[in-house]
Amino acid sequence: MAELATIARPYADALFKAIGPQDAGAVAEQVTELAAIAADPALRQFADSPKVTPDAVFGVISSVLKGSLGEASKNLLRLVIENGRLAALPEIAAQFQALLNSRTGVSDALIESAFPIDAAQLPEVTSTLEKRFGRKLNVRVEVKPELIGGIRVAVGDEVLDTSVRARLQQMKVALTA
Repeated sequence: MAELATIARPYADALFKAIGPQDAGAVAEQVTELAAIAADPALRQFADSPKVTPDAVFGVISSVLKGSLGEASKNLLRLVIENGRLAALPEIAAQFQALLNSRTGVSDALIESAFPIDAAQLPEVTSTLEKRFGRKLNVRVEVKPELIGGIRVAVGDEVLDTSVRARLQQMKVALTA
């Protein structure tokens, strides 16, 4: 999907430059919500219809939103709809979040765990991982029973795998070598 990334980059850059640091969090939430709505195939089919006006598409998306949009998010949505780039909105949101993370020094981290991580344990795990990776982390947790036990953490291109499955794989390699 390099093409979508190429299309999305100027939109994400322009939005990032248009907002102030104090508005960044709210805009990021709004753009993420817009991306989730734009990912719906029925909405994209509706938007691609030549009989539907850009104002109608904007109205439908606005009616589905949980809250109201800020001016920057409204402008982005109108521009994306008018240029027929609604399919690129999820990639725009991802690139915008990456720009925002680089500004704030935060990295996205995916924690895959064999079992659900308790809400009381998550801050402790996050703190330990922040020390390990040397930066502030924006953590997302997914449960993956196939890990058997332990966790697997991906931060950018760095991976820390302390799962039982990884250890068994290492033992298998050592025994068959």
